[in-house]
Amino acid sequence: MSGATSYHSGVAAEASVEKAYLARGYSVVARRWRSAAGEIDLIARSVERTVFIEVKKAGDFAVAAERLRPKQFRRIAQAAEIWLGERCGSTDAEARIDVALVDGAGELSIIENVMAA
Repeated sequence: MSGATSYHSGVAAEASVEKAYLARGYSVVARRWRSAAGEIDLIARSVERTVFIEVKKAGDFAVAAERLRPKQFRRIAQAAEIWLGERCGSTDAEARIDVALVDGAGELSIIENVMAA
């Protein structure tokens, strides 16, 4: 895929994941939030918790999942701690990290609590 095509495909995948979280009763409070530690694709909140969501799109779920690396999880966890510290006043707030996989047909597979934030 070209850079522009990949970008628009990623934006469409994130929009579809956002809709799924809205349907679950969450509000999306940030999209592509950046910190010194890195970027978080989506941040959603419910009354109970904050969810940091990494979105991966590929032709199928297995390929999308293979694109996740331990270094990336550490970066997301660090960014989540920064967000919690800035917005909630504590890194001990109820939170989790989810991974949302999107396949070539636009189907979603959401894996909750991949790593405690």
